[in-house]
Amino acid sequence: MFAGIDEVEWASMEHAYGPADDVPELLRGLASADPAERESALDGMYGAVHHQGDVYGCTLACIPFLFELVVDPGIQDRGCIVELLTSIGGIDLDEDDEDEIDEEEIEGAANYAMAAAAVTAGAGVFFELIADEDPAVRLAAPLALATLHSHPVRVLALLRERLPVEPDDAVRMALVEAAGRVALRHRPLAGRAAEWLSRLSSREYGPRLRLAALAQLARCSPDSLPPDVVVVVAALMRELRSVPPTPEQPAETGPPPGADPAAVGGIPTMVGQLRALSAEESAGRSAPWSADLLRTLHVGLDDRVAERTALLTDQLRSPDRWQRTDAVRMSSGLIRAWRGSYEELVALVGTQLADPEPRLADAASHVLGELFGLAAPAADALAERMAADPGAWVKEWASGPPGLSPTIKALARLGDARVVPALAAALERPELPHDVGSAIKYLGPAAAPLAGTLRRRLAEVRLDESAYDRASPLLGGLTALRAGEAAPEVLRMLRGAPEYRGEWLRTAALRALGSFGPAAHCAVPDLRALLRRPGTAVATEAAEALWAVDGDADTVLPVLVEGLWAAQVNDRRAAASALGRLGERAAPAAPKLRALLRHEELWLRVDAAIALWEVTARAGDVVPVLLAAWEQNRHVRVRVAECLARMGAAGAGSEATRALSAELASVRRHNAMDGGYGSHDTYEDEQLLALCRRTLHGNTGKGTTP
Repeated sequence: MFAGIDEVEWASMEHAYGPADDVPELLRGLASADPAERESALDGMYGAVHHQGDVYGCTLACIPFLFELVVDPGIQDRGCIVELLTSIGGIDLDEDDEDEIDEEEIEGAANYAMAAAAVTAGAGVFFELIADEDPAVRLAAPLALATLHSHPVRVLALLRERLPVEPDDAVRMALVEAAGRVALRHRPLAGRAAEWLSRLSSREYGPRLRLAALAQLARCSPDSLPPDVVVVVAALMRELRSVPPTPEQPAETGPPPGADPAAVGGIPTMVGQLRALSAEESAGRSAPWSADLLRTLHVGLDDRVAERTALLTDQLRSPDRWQRTDAVRMSSGLIRAWRGSYEELVALVGTQLADPEPRLADAASHVLGELFGLAAPAADALAERMAADPGAWVKEWASGPPGLSPTIKALARLGDARVVPALAAALERPELPHDVGSAIKYLGPAAAPLAGTLRRRLAEVRLDESAYDRASPLLGGLTALRAGEAAPEVLRMLRGAPEYRGEWLRTAALRALGSFGPAAHCAVPDLRALLRRPGTAVATEAAEALWAVDGDADTVLPVLVEGLWAAQVNDRRAAASALGRLGERAAPAAPKLRALLRHEELWLRVDAAIALWEVTARAGDVVPVLLAAWEQNRHVRVRVAECLARMGAAGAGSEATRALSAELASVRRHNAMDGGYGSHDTYEDEQLLALCRRTLHGNTGKGTTP
């Protein structure tokens, strides 16, 4: 075994952590009779040689030796090696990826291509492995074939032949999943695969296989799903609830009894940690694999929001709390990416808050915390959870400041006054939750009783290196409340800001003073003094605050015009927005704002266009710029829609009306991302929808957009 391994110049190659001269030891470790050595070697392969999916020269050099391992029946844990080969050779670069590759990435792309070619060339061995005596090998082989083999017709035929004779349920599921993968990778075969999957979803098969077939059918041929797919899947899930909890099969080789499943030789390994997490997640479940199948089904159903909602609604009524836990998590993904009617679904998520299983209740709380106004059907359930456990109002973290619990944030983001006592208690803590200020801003006048505490705590803040961290949540709360009585305390922050994060603290203080308006008149001398450095961020912030407090346009205007040519684009944007707030008093700045409509930075063009309209009330030059930005960058749409809403449909024109109507007709959220999301994405999309409706359903003219 490993003939020629010592002739490879490993030391001349590198992996993620330096020279690759340790790779022969890792390969030999994969062949070890000691399970701890095998796990450590596999950890090294994923952690260094194939780090985060990367393919290095040493990764390519490993491929022949990995194939040598998988065909030797005397080697244990060969299923893990098949999975490793599948990962190394299974990375696709489509045309879009290739267009985005720069010179520094060319070598990496070439390595991916060579890896795919090398593993594909040897993929014939997986035909034999699909009938291997080791069920773990049989579990990994179907997906390897579907991903890597160059003859998909043969692969699909083999999958169909193997299924009736395969004794292991988990492997049977893998065969079905592989059929879906073949259909996705080779679209001409989608019809043939769909025909087989449709047959497997019929009543003559068991619930597990039927559900797997429906999930893959949704991925590769959603039009082939039965018209009553929700009813069918709900019935299958009810049938699966009767299956008693059993250990996952096939069994994997693990550490000896009593040992830490996440460690080898006392040292935690990535592979071991993943195994331990999987075991913890699966413990006590009758069908732990069903969550993956349902997620696959949801991906396939895509924009069929009503059906997906009905499926989750049924699942949230299940007596099986693990099915409800999965449904809560999948509800988050659905609502975050797609627009729909979610009142009943959200109310059912709210009922999970009272469940004694902490993972379920916490998951529900987290989901509701990111829904803002959409969480209204669960408001009473949130209030009950808050009242039941005052000790959980604030979460402590191992590092960093404490934060409000998702339950408290959810109620605050709903504007529910019942949360005010919890926020008052949070404000009395020695270390304030970092997000208490942002929570207050959603409550409006209901939070007014907190102003006195905010003011008192701000007066206690020491003006040292920790000043910004301590003062920021307090300043945020006072700004939201427009609590002008706190001007003296805020002014102390402005005057005494330390060097460390001093600019951040001054900016927060200036914004608070500006929100106070004339009530902050005591700050006027300090604000005027800060205008002496035009073109800087602090001068722009001070000018905007002075305008709000004193209304002195003649003093403020030159400073803001100078800010339009600041070195940093964000400072120029701030100056443009501030000029817009001056309205017609900023008319002398109109030519300079108009010149910025051709700037290369999209966000600056948008801010300048909005300011120009606020100053001149002329939409002709502005609307084309805003609509062009609307098409170029979806994340600018809320900002654009705010301006269009103030213009009204008549002022914005027919092109704007078409863009807003198209937005309302889309079922996909404008900011939905594959593989990531922001905590305010749903809120911002709902805000966009409200602005579109406001513009189209009535010309409100100039005004403040909520």
